[in-house]
Amino acid sequence: MNAEKLLIVEDDPGLQKQLRWCFEQYEVVSADNRESAMAQLRRHEPMVVLQDLGLPPDPDGISEGMATIAEILGASPNTKIIVVTGNGDEASAVKAVGLGAYDFYEKPVETETLNLIVSRAFHVARLENQNRELMRRHRAPLDGLVTASPAMLKVCKLVEKVATSDASVLLLGETGSGKEVLARALHKLSARRDGRFVVINCAAIPENLLESELFGFEKGAYTGAHRQTKGKIELASGGTLFLDEIGDMPMALQSKLLRFLQERVLERLGGRTEIPVDVRVICATHQNLQELIADGAFREDLYYRISELIVPIPPLRERDGDAALLARAFLAQAAERHGRRVRGFTRNALSAIEAHSWPGNVRELENLINRAVIVADGQLLDISDLGLESDAVEEQPLNLRQVRDAAECQALNTAVARTDGNLSRAAELLGVSRPTLYDLLKRHGLHKA
Repeated sequence: MNAEKLLIVEDDPGLQKQLRWCFEQYEVVSADNRESAMAQLRRHEPMVVLQDLGLPPDPDGISEGMATIAEILGASPNTKIIVVTGNGDEASAVKAVGLGAYDFYEKPVETETLNLIVSRAFHVARLENQNRELMRRHRAPLDGLVTASPAMLKVCKLVEKVATSDASVLLLGETGSGKEVLARALHKLSARRDGRFVVINCAAIPENLLESELFGFEKGAYTGAHRQTKGKIELASGGTLFLDEIGDMPMALQSKLLRFLQERVLERLGGRTEIPVDVRVICATHQNLQELIADGAFREDLYYRISELIVPIPPLRERDGDAALLARAFLAQAAERHGRRVRGFTRNALSAIEAHSWPGNVRELENLINRAVIVADGQLLDISDLGLESDAVEEQPLNLRQVRDAAECQALNTAVARTDGNLSRAAELLGVSRPTLYDLLKRHGLHKA
């Protein structure tokens, strides 16, 4: 097994040699200035960097040590930097940690203490690497979906089963719960994956334009129709058509859609030719279609056509552990997108995220994290950055076995989510041994191979 790599950034050749001798258990590479440090970082990708803050300033008088920290973390944010400062220079050490350094140590160098600090940094780096690997495994039940919730994992299994069929699928879920993500997953897992995935939101297009958007039109069909135009249904031929918010489709258009679903042919507006179209139809809505049928606002025969297979999607408040898991994923995406050094959440922030009811579901959470990353001053998002308050605790069932099992399952999901899937840290958080945690995960059906 290759030794773990340690980069030493030190301009004193004697001290550099001494430090190399101290860390024989690692593969040590060295540099004496910012330029050579960055070259070694790109070449060797060390897990830990031991850096002297007393590097001479650059020609413009800028602190070379601080600039090196910023450049290393900009290129490799997960690298653990330990800064070595002069005796009594605590202000520089604090500033370095504020830039993102992992830890600091004051000269003169005591080998035993420094070895302990470096060893701990490698240990943390290894754990974080394991966490990221677990996160990659957890976020892969379906492409684009991040979940560890048993309820949502059941939905993923159902989607995988129905994807291979060509039957029409109806996705039912609240606004922002991830209906389009699941629709895209159905397409990518199907035999039509190489065809187009065409989306049309029935609630976002005015009624007088929706028909031409769906079915297309011939030249001269109406004023302004200067050329023949294919509709969304025709464009999706050979692929998948996703009709979002199908419950908002006007009654008159429902009849025309029903005929297409029965005959699999369409006529463009102003046309007389029947055009065969081979397309799979996936629909979604946040509305109760049965109630709309009872009110005369939705055709019952159309409902049975589009609901050959129904996939109910639980809201975020019913997906134990997913709020924290999604929050971490959205934070990483937002920090990279906006170039911010926000790295995580305070304990209070995570508690508030887990307690919030999320009426806007995943979309609300994503928007909130994105906004918080932009406005945050520190490296950890606090409850003040999020603008959340804990919701009242809902009344629990009185059956003691149900209460215990539900609480135990929720605690397991929460602990695993809070620790990014690190089972050792999750066991410590729960106050149990790691083997006990494995047994509990298996008993509650949360065991990951």
